[in-house]
Amino acid sequence: MEAALLWFCNWSTLGVCAALKLPQIHAQLAARSARGLSLPSLLLELAGFLVFLRYQCYYGNPLLTYLEYPVLIAQDIILLLCVFHFNGNVKQAAPYLAGFVCSWFVLSLQKWIMDLAMNLCTFISAASKFAQLQYLWKAQDSGAVSALTWGLSAYTCATRIVTTLMTTNDFTILTRFAVMLALNIWVTATVLRYRKPAVKTE
Repeated sequence: MEAALLWFCNWSTLGVCAALKLPQIHAQLAARSARGLSLPSLLLELAGFLVFLRYQCYYGNPLLTYLEYPVLIAQDIILLLCVFHFNGNVKQAAPYLAGFVCSWFVLSLQKWIMDLAMNLCTFISAASKFAQLQYLWKAQDSGAVSALTWGLSAYTCATRIVTTLMTTNDFTILTRFAVMLALNIWVTATVLRYRKPAVKTE
């Protein structure tokens, strides 16, 4: 029973994450706008994903417990490029992407750097959610933000709590997923609250 539950949680998470950001990317492309999407939130989320993936690789945790993160990072990079494109200058993304690539190598130079970064990772990821919430509260319009993407993010956090409890039982990782679960639900509810009805054209 436990093996079946672990299998379901791992593979359903991978399946969801394979398409997690696609509703958000589609919403942006359809609207031809980055309205409602917070750039600081996206950058912080990408940083959090990168640190988490590096931590898992560094400590040799089971591959299936973090295999979705390369996919999430790739989708966030596409979103980042879309935001810069719709804001008028894709080239501005280059310094951020270069910084992320450099940080991948710096993180593993020393064990203390890796551990410190992972401890800060929860705060970084939480800050990304609060940046998005603040943007929504200020605009009172969810614009091109996808509630489905945020709702699916909440689901993957819930399943990762289960898989972590059944495998590594790493307290730092559990704390991160519990905090992210609560914040993803909060952002989803806020997006739905500020969703404006579509205007029908005759």
